[in-house]
Amino acid sequence: MWSISHIIFMIVVGLIAGGLAKMIAGGNNPSGWVVTAVIGIAGAFVGNFLSHMLGFSGMLGEHTIGTIISATIGAIILLIIYHFIQKAQANS
Repeated sequence: MWSISHIIFMIVVGLIAGGLAKMIAGGNNPSGWVVTAVIGIAGAFVGNFLSHMLGFSGMLGEHTIGTIISATIGAIILLIIYHFIQKAQANS
């Protein structure tokens, strides 16, 4: 499965991916750095999982820019879901 070093690497990549996702998604995003970090870390694991499921893992090697790209895509997906949940709660 995953080693401790891989998990730590994914957390660091997740922090980077969260910041990138927040910049890419833009818009009115009042969430603070803690929410951004959590979404980024979760997005790193989601992106890693999706890249493995779609067969993209290993194309660019482990611990490369491909990991950051997949983590950022995962973070963007989670950020969009987070915004939909926030809007739904604000409208109710």
